[in-house]
Parts: sequence; structure tokens; C-alpha cells
Amino acid sequence: MENGGSYRVLVTNEADGFRLLNRETHEQIVTASEGHDAPISDLHPGYCIDADLDWTSTEPSIWSFSIQQPTLYSFVDHIDPVFEAAQQAWQNAQLTGDSMNSQVTRNTDNEVNGVLYVFAEDGRDGMFESFRDGSRPLDPLVDKVNEQEGDDPREVFVLRPESGAFVIVIIALEKGGQFADTLRETYDCPRPIESLA
Repeated sequence: MENGGSYRVLVTNEADGFRLLNRETHEQIVTASEGHDAPISDLHPGYCIDADLDWTSTEPSIWSFSIQQPTLYSFVDHIDPVFEAAQQAWQNAQLTGDSMNSQVTRNTDNEVNGVLYVFAEDGRDGMFESFRDGSRPLDPLVDKVNEQEGDDPREVFVLRPESGAFVIVIIALEKGGQFADTLRETYDCPRPIESLA
């Protein structure tokens, strides 16, 4: 039996199977570790795909898919240093007693190049891990940016400072742009090789 739908790719660990987020129901689906009829090695965390799943086994396999949006998600823990805009946003949140804050980021020409969110960490493995495993979807943040900036591929970074006090979510507006490249270089987070993007 096949079940088609729109999914966000969350985790791509072929040994343990893929983790997908149903974009309509927000249900998490862990696929089989093998037996797929589609080239799943071409998928990366953050991709939005339309996929047909084969549910004839306990764990579904991916029968076929098409990439609708090759946005990339990256997760980096224990970052140091914390860049100034994120540190300032967190300090402002603390001053007002809020558990989150947001602001746009700008390049040296004062052009908007991204959107920054900071969230108070809820325990050492709380907020950061819930973003990574999809139990707290990043989609609402990304969708909000897309509504304002157009539905282009993005690069989304989830970063947790060494202190573990808060979590940073940065949505770089231009995939492969200078801002995204700078973040990848600063936090030793190379861009994956994308064969289908």
C-alpha cells in the first residue's frame, strides 16, 4: 500500500532509517533502514519532498519522491564564539523577561540577509534536541519567512552556545549566499554535496 504526502526530511542516518515530518499532520515517521525503491542518499535534512511511502512492512520504505524545496538544515552544538547579533538578541530577551526573541540580520551594506531567533534552552537536551528530532518543528519559522520573502531555498542553522543557556535559529535567506557561507565557515559546518538540488 502506498501513501503519498508532503514531508520534511529531518534525519538522514541510513543505518537507522530516515526520519520524516508529515507537513500536514506534523506526525513523525521513521522509515526502514533499507529496502527503499528511491535514491534516498540524495536527500538531506531540511529538504521538502513529495513522497510515496510503502507501508506493507511495519516501518515504511520510500517508494518514490520528488524534491519540492531543497532547503538545508544544519545543527551545531557547543558553538564558540556566539556572534554579536545573537548575543544581543538573547540579552534583550533576558532584560524583558522573555524566553525568546527575534530580529532580522543585515550584511555590511545594511541589506537583510536573514532572520534570527533565540530561545531559552529547556534543560541540556531540551530545545536544541527537539528542533533536531522534529518534535518541535522548524517549519512555522521557515514558512513565516517564505511568506514574506518568497518561497526560495534557505539554509537554516540551529546553534547552541557552549553555555547551553539558549538556542539560536538562523534562517539565511539565500541558500549558498555569503551569510550562509560565513556561518558554515565559522562553525565548521560544511555544506553537503547535493546531487539533486
